[in-house]
Amino acid sequence: MKKAFVVALALVFVAGLAFAQEEAKKDKPKAQLEGKINITNATAEQFALLPGVGEKTAQAIIEQRTKEPFKAVEDIKKVKGVGDAIFANIQPYLTMEGETTLKKAEGPKRERKEGGKRQKKDK
Repeated sequence: MKKAFVVALALVFVAGLAFAQEEAKKDKPKAQLEGKINITNATAEQFALLPGVGEKTAQAIIEQRTKEPFKAVEDIKKVKGVGDAIFANIQPYLTMEGETTLKKAEGPKRERKEGGKRQKKDK
């Protein structure tokens, strides 16, 4: 009986930790972007700035574009790793005209304390 209680308590504890980790992920601010990315000539580094697109997917986009040039923004969904969910997140940044201007938006600047260092508290 005691053993079952300890096991159940451990399971509740582990579930609580998993829930807390998921909540912490939700609270993390996502990098804000500004500008557009021209999918007809952007580099892999530029594609990797997009939310949900890592180095591997960025390289796959370049390979797909080389094999079969994009005729519409939606063609990027032909790339393995770019499904409907990723496309929905990146679509606002995609274009087929103009220069690529996509960059991380600068957040509010934090003020530094006098001298650029933290002040020590007196004990």
